[in-house]
Amino acid sequence: MAKENDVVLLCFEDKPLIFARIETILPDAKPDWYHVKLLILQVPLYSVTWILRDIYIDGEEFTMSGKKVRMELVVCPEKSAKYTLQKKKEETPKESGGAKIISLADLRARSKIT
Repeated sequence: MAKENDVVLLCFEDKPLIFARIETILPDAKPDWYHVKLLILQVPLYSVTWILRDIYIDGEEFTMSGKKVRMELVVCPEKSAKYTLQKKKEETPKESGGAKIISLADLRARSKIT
């Protein structure tokens, strides 16, 4: 089940629509129902509170005003993280290439002296 601070993708009529972060999940008076406060991640930011059953928080499809809605937990893909690290390694200058590292702190200190 998705929990507080998780990022979810909200799908509307089987199409990805928007990302949101779960702010709070509070129990409702009815068993297995919860008040789920979502921070909608768009500009401007805004929040909504939906009353959902536990199975809907788990990703089961439900309807709102006759339209199909689904909440999917977003998980950071491992492959893209590895790709990013490999790409950074390839882009770093090799020691034999004679690349020079310039210290911004040294440049600032020199510009204040002169």
